[in-house]
Amino acid sequence: MTTRDISTRHLRYFLAAAQSGQFSLAAHAVHVSQTAITTTIGRLESMLGVKLFERRPHGVALTAEGRHFLEHAQAVLSTLRDATRAPTMHTYDISGTVRIAATGTVMGYFLAPYLARFRRTHPKIELKLVEMIRPALEDRLHRVDNDIDVVIAVSSNLSRKEGLVIDTLVRSRRQLWTSTDHPLCLASEVSLKEISEYPLVKLTVDESGESASRYWRKQHRAPNVLLETESMEAVRSFVGLGLGVTILADLVFRPWTLDGRKIETRPITDVVPPMELGIVRNMNHEESPAAQALNRFLKDACSIAHF
Repeated sequence: MTTRDISTRHLRYFLAAAQSGQFSLAAHAVHVSQTAITTTIGRLESMLGVKLFERRPHGVALTAEGRHFLEHAQAVLSTLRDATRAPTMHTYDISGTVRIAATGTVMGYFLAPYLARFRRTHPKIELKLVEMIRPALEDRLHRVDNDIDVVIAVSSNLSRKEGLVIDTLVRSRRQLWTSTDHPLCLASEVSLKEISEYPLVKLTVDESGESASRYWRKQHRAPNVLLETESMEAVRSFVGLGLGVTILADLVFRPWTLDGRKIETRPITDVVPPMELGIVRNMNHEESPAAQALNRFLKDACSIAHF
């Protein structure tokens, strides 16, 4: 078999396994046997000539090659879905301007590919974007004179949810990031107690520091913080060099530092809430047809996007 034999079934089974972290759960999600998942993933790895998953005692985890392939697999299925839906949606008839506000994490790690796809199916809709911090977004949402059409934020960080409607687009699990030669990298999974014994690099951008403090407090633990920084590249650099570890969402994970050092992830045994991204709107705010089209598109597109 060659790469020409790769089908959408291979990609769907691969995405299900990547999302769930277990072949048994992936089989349940796509309504096939676990043997079918295992066999299909094995054939896919054989055709590509690389390992896509690391087999672990309690499931599977994507390799660096697997994460790279994940991006392409999602793009292929997304493009196919757009192509099959476009003839029946009359998308070219919708026009107008959509003013979009989003937080930094959403802008940097999530939104751009979806907006690029949206523009292909809605060429008459003009997009205007502004990056805002969460408190400013919440303030704008509660104002009577709100001039933002679509707000996309880390919805798990919202503090004033009264009167708001949240359509969750992504739930991204948080895992330990570590260098390949770090002692914690030898384990298949780790606890917050074990992590607290090593220096931790704490990212503070988009309130990720406050999110981290909450789950540490719930476990009655305190991290050994080496550095607090707003720079994601600083986090990757310190982790890649083995100077510290960090806990961050899969959405923002990249397996390599700028100087080519590999970063690994490990699941955490304690309860660490996922990062949630979603469309946030005031229930009394009337949406324009163009804004409705974007919201529909994002909710549909993210139904097969897993981080």
